[in-house]
Amino acid sequence: MADDKDELKTEVEEDEDVEVNYKPPPEKSLKEIVETDLGDESLRKYKEALLGEATKETIILEPDNPNRVLVKKLALVVEGRPDLILDLSGDTSNLQNQTFIIKEGIQYKIRIEFLIQREIVTGLKYIQKILRHGIQVEKITQMVGSYAPKPDIQSFMTQQEEMPSGMLARGKYTVKSLFTDDDKNEHLKWEWTFELKKDWD
Repeated sequence: MADDKDELKTEVEEDEDVEVNYKPPPEKSLKEIVETDLGDESLRKYKEALLGEATKETIILEPDNPNRVLVKKLALVVEGRPDLILDLSGDTSNLQNQTFIIKEGIQYKIRIEFLIQREIVTGLKYIQKILRHGIQVEKITQMVGSYAPKPDIQSFMTQQEEMPSGMLARGKYTVKSLFTDDDKNEHLKWEWTFELKKDWD
């Protein structure tokens, strides 16, 4: 299991080098951003509109948690059905013991809900690696964006994807999910399992 997680991390690093020759800008604290160009009134108003309450005070939502990104929930969104929810706010190792039933051939999106505290986070990215019988069958990388701290839940919805269909596609799949950023910080890594069936159970 640990080897698989290391493998996912290595692949993320390799993909980043191959996909984009991009170097993130040097990290600046929220205080530095707010205090830069204080004499420019229009820029000050723009920052306030962009950063909201974070320009006035440091936003700390979970004092005992040093992380800036607090991933709370992942939802599989299918039109006409209740969302399939993965609670990520506690011990995510429990998710490996559950199997979610999903109908073959559906159109779906993934919604990720999270909180940002302490400092701005740049280049958030969601990576999902799907395996069957230990062999990778699909990998999705979604750029989530950059977010300022705020007291409210923030969310991101992926583009629409389609589940495979047919007798050969049915069965159990393991999903390795990773929420990371430009600086390769791993904000949350978890595994979950779903079974593709002919219909919802």
